[in-house]
Parts: sequence; C-alpha cells; structure tokens
Amino acid sequence: MAIEIKAPTFPESVADGTVATWHKQPGDAVKRDELLVDIETDKVVMEVLAEADGVMGDIAKAEGDTVLSGEVLGVLRDGEAAAAPAAKPAEAKAESAPAAAEATGEEPMLSPAARKLAEENGLVASDISGTGKGGRVTKEDVLNAVEAKKNAPAAKPAAPAAPAAAVALPEGDRTEKRVPMTRLRARIAERLVDAQSNMAMLTTFNEVNMKPVMDLRSKYKDLFEKKHNGVRLGFMSFFVKAATEALKRFPAVNASIDGNDIVYHGYQDIGVAVSSDRGLVVPILRNTEHMGLADIEGTIADYGRKARDGKLTMEEMTGGTFTISNGGVFGSLVSTPIVNPPQAAILGMHKIQERPMAVNGQVVILPMMYLALSYDHRLIDGKEAVSFLVAIKDLLEDPARLLLDV
Repeated sequence: MAIEIKAPTFPESVADGTVATWHKQPGDAVKRDELLVDIETDKVVMEVLAEADGVMGDIAKAEGDTVLSGEVLGVLRDGEAAAAPAAKPAEAKAESAPAAAEATGEEPMLSPAARKLAEENGLVASDISGTGKGGRVTKEDVLNAVEAKKNAPAAKPAAPAAPAAAVALPEGDRTEKRVPMTRLRARIAERLVDAQSNMAMLTTFNEVNMKPVMDLRSKYKDLFEKKHNGVRLGFMSFFVKAATEALKRFPAVNASIDGNDIVYHGYQDIGVAVSSDRGLVVPILRNTEHMGLADIEGTIADYGRKARDGKLTMEEMTGGTFTISNGGVFGSLVSTPIVNPPQAAILGMHKIQERPMAVNGQVVILPMMYLALSYDHRLIDGKEAVSFLVAIKDLLEDPARLLLDV
C-alpha cells in the first residue's frame, strides 16, 4: 500500500513553500513520525513526518522545488511487508553497483543534497566513492571527498625554462561560493525594501539612564529567579512594559494603515526581534498589557530557543502592533531600525555604555543607552513620536511609575 506524502496546509498568508531538505531517500526504511522532509516558507520551516512505518518510495518534488499547499511530495510504501522485500534488493544492488559502475563507466547516483554540495565544491560524481544504498553518493560522502581534496598535497607547478623575473604571488585560496537565497532571507529583503519605498519613515532618538533599572534588577534578580521557577530577570521585560504603557498613551503609534483607513488596535501585541541562523524573526508577545515581567521574560526565552531550533510556528510570528529590536546584544551603539509593515513604528534598543553625564551641576559616570524610534510619518506626527519616546525614557528612569501607572 502506498501513502502519499503531502505538503502541509499553508496559512492564507503563505502562497507556497520550497522543499528545503529531504531526510530520507528512496529505499530508506522509515519509522512512524520520523522526519521525512523540511518545507521552507517565507516565515518558518515546516516539518513533514511519516504517517506510518514503511520504505521511502519515489520523490516527486526535489530539493529546491516550489510546492503548493497539500501538493504531493513523494510516496511512502506502507508497512513492514514493504520494508522486508525492499531491503534485500537494496543490499544486492549495493554490492553489485560499484562493480557495475566500474564495468560500464557510469557515474554513481547522487542524492539531491549531495549533488548540490558537490557542485558547490567543484566535484563530479566520478570523484566520489558512494557508500549509500545501491552505491548512492550521500552528503557525508561528498563532505569526505571535500576534506580529502583539501588535505591532498598540491602538485608543484613546473618551473619555467628561463624566467625573466620572479613574481611573488600571495598564497592562499581565493574561493567563491554561490548559494541560493533562502525564502526567509528573500522575504526579509522584500519587506525591508517595501517598507522604505512605501512609507514616509523617519527616526527620532533619545537616551536613557539605565542605572535605576540595573539597580532594581541587581537587587531582586536572585529572588525573582527563585520565585518564578528559574525565569531570569532581564532588561527586555522592562522595555516591553514601558512600551506597552506608552502605546496606551499614544494610540497612533499602536495603529496601522489599511488602504485609506487608520486601524486603531485596542490591545498591545509586541513583536520581539530574535536573531537565528536563518535570519531575523519576530515572534509576538500577545496582550502585553496583561503580562507580568516573569511572563514576558519566560515567553521571550522560549521564543529564543524555538528560533535557534527552527521550531517557531506561523501563529507565533503572525500579527503584532509594535516591534522592539535589541541591537545592543551585538554591540550596536546606535542605529535606525526599519518599521515592519503594516505596523507604524519600531523601537531600537542599543548597547549600554558608561558615559560622563551632567547631573545637578556635577559630572557623573552613568550607564546610558541610546533609544531610536523609527515611525511612519504618514500616521504619526513628530510631536507624538518624540513624546512617545520620552514617555519610555521616563518610565525606565523611574521604574516605580510602571507599578503606579503614573
């Protein structure tokens, strides 16, 4: 019995996906719920799991192919009965394939991932010894061949018969590598260009004295972690709470433009930009007006782990009325963040750096952070933007205001 392997059902906001990686090749044994293939969309990587035990059959969509929602990717031959007979021919083929290939001069078969990797490293199939089923060249075989190529002694060039002058050339490789842009990176690029092309974007700056927040965190971080089951108290939760309060005071910053209409949101869903190996993703904290500091810190930590593992879901990254981006964790001193449409504004956090500041006529060394607010000037006036940023500054420099709502 054959079971069709189908692409996941994509949300309405996602038109199609791309086959990223096949984890099983034809003839491979498969266990129920084992990962078969990764489908990359504009926002997340979606995993397709095996519905039953069996043997991997034909693959209809190779790596790099575009697939639609529910489209057939391949076939899984169901049941142990299929696995047993499939194993014997595969074993026999594995034993005979190298000899046959040698006799006929045919090149060994490469899996899609192996072929792609071989092309990137300038290798051909005949350069690689296949150890997979039926003599198939696997990705590991290509990596071994690449390593062997690197370690092979370089042939010495023949000396010219009568050199007129010896020219010293710099040693070392001058390699180039061309890889296709991932769908996520392409989507990020598209949205950033659209934002700058279709929005009257402007950035205003301010600075905040982080000493009050740092003192509060230093005083209560151990008790906070013990009280909230290991959740650590960071700076982001203070910024989220301060931004939430400021958004309540300035509804236009929390609004969005839809055609000729302005949509005012009666809730605060704040996106927190998280860096991953695949690019920048922005999971959403829902209804931050009802979240405590521990809820915020715990959710952000969970999102960070999911981003690193590629486990963020579409629902966790959809929506949002405002975004906070923290470039300070990478050492950025100041930047102009780009608004994430259809949102109207984004807050940029930066590196905390000690600087001499004038306080009551005296020079005092204080831990200062530059804040940047980029906003859509079509919707938000300069006065509102500056007042919004000053409100965040005031709340952070006197954290008691967050509790007293003043």
